[in-house]
Amino acid sequence: MSLQKAWTPERALQFMIIPPALLLVPTFVLPLAVVLSRSVSGSSFDFSQFHEILGNTVYLKVLYITFKTALISTIVALLIGFPIAQVIATAPPVVANLLFACVMVPLWTSVVTRTYAWLAILGRGGVLNSALQNIGLIDQPLTLIHNQISVQIGMVQVMMPMMILPLVSTMRQIDRTKLMAAEILGANPIRAFVHIYVPMCLPGIVSGSVLVFITALGFYVTPALLGGDQNTMIAVLIEQQVTKTLNWPLASALATVLLLVVITTLWAISLIAKWRGIKIGVS
Repeated sequence: MSLQKAWTPERALQFMIIPPALLLVPTFVLPLAVVLSRSVSGSSFDFSQFHEILGNTVYLKVLYITFKTALISTIVALLIGFPIAQVIATAPPVVANLLFACVMVPLWTSVVTRTYAWLAILGRGGVLNSALQNIGLIDQPLTLIHNQISVQIGMVQVMMPMMILPLVSTMRQIDRTKLMAAEILGANPIRAFVHIYVPMCLPGIVSGSVLVFITALGFYVTPALLGGDQNTMIAVLIEQQVTKTLNWPLASALATVLLLVVITTLWAISLIAKWRGIKIGVS
């Protein structure tokens, strides 16, 4: 009897936390502590690496490109993903399941494989240039890779499911009788969409945008393969500092800056979501 009283749900929950904690401490917490320690040059707390990052225009440009690329990818993914999610959420079950499978299948394919596929499509001798030359629209192959456009195309395609899935989940929970009521009261479809439907979709919009934006900030494979020297993102720069210059303190400082940016972004979005009464995963 005393054993039953001692084995409360709270104690059971505490016991269940032990296995994931044993996994996360050596695989996440300790490596993160090493990175933070190296960013300040061990125990001496030398912040010269951060001064170098903030005082060097090259590093600041990389940070700017990273933010810009992540923001554009998020906006484009939202503009493309919203109508796709709307179709999936309102389609008959058979059609919705088929479209949902089309969204999910890319997640089962390696990011490296999908990125190399874009190289085959957008390259100078790729499918797109060959098709345009064959129909006579261009005489010389276009430069469609190793630039900002190719990076955006590749990143949006890879991260599209992260935008669509939260939107579909939110749209399926919307009470559509409110839209019918708005039309009965005289609101035209555009007005009803902007003032009623979009606000009801805000939880999915914010959740999907956060997933895409945060992931894009630390994206490596696609920018490394499709981008050029003028489109270097912070993850690529960190890899270069580790493998080419062997500057571990600077690489750790760059990783710390990226971590702080992600934490600050999540914190700011959480505050805004609570202020606006939006229920999302990060709030």
